[in-house]
Amino acid sequence: MVIRNPDKTRTALINAAFEEINQNGFQAASLNNILNETDVTKGALYHHFPSKLDLGYAVVDELISEAMNESWVVPLENSNNIIDSLLSLIDRSIKCRDDESICLGCPLNNLAQEMSPIDEGFRERINAIFDRWRSAIADGLSKGQTDGIVKETISADASAYFIVAAIEGATSLAKNAKSVDVLKTSLQGLKEHIQTLRN
Repeated sequence: MVIRNPDKTRTALINAAFEEINQNGFQAASLNNILNETDVTKGALYHHFPSKLDLGYAVVDELISEAMNESWVVPLENSNNIIDSLLSLIDRSIKCRDDESICLGCPLNNLAQEMSPIDEGFRERINAIFDRWRSAIADGLSKGQTDGIVKETISADASAYFIVAAIEGATSLAKNAKSVDVLKTSLQGLKEHIQTLRN
């Protein structure tokens, strides 16, 4: 007798879909590969996700969004010193990368480049994640200005946009170069810039 666990099946499908999309992009992602990886029937897949698009949205909403919240947003929101926190999180992000993950790039940015121009559902979801990340930085910088930690002369919003853009740009450069050293060098430049924001 087969014991069905819908929640476990759904989670397995989302995890397998993330890996498939991360390797091949959304448009080239194969539902057959996802089914083979999870040993789930096509009927069970469509029970949980009526379309490939719905599965892709779930990957963004439930995996990528949560990973970004855990890695960046929550630590920044809980920070008492935004400068130190940013530097620490950047260092941590470098340590988490190896040659394989560098070649794959940033899952969020990959989908932004591939899908935002052609699908509004992806664009809105991805934009919301970038906005939360940027807002956490901007709010932290504003609080730092109030606390006397961050220079009052800087624009918190403009700096937050720049920091997010620099992190994602560094990841893209490293992906193209297939080089962790490119990531380290690029983010070292960003760290030096962040230090200049101190009061």
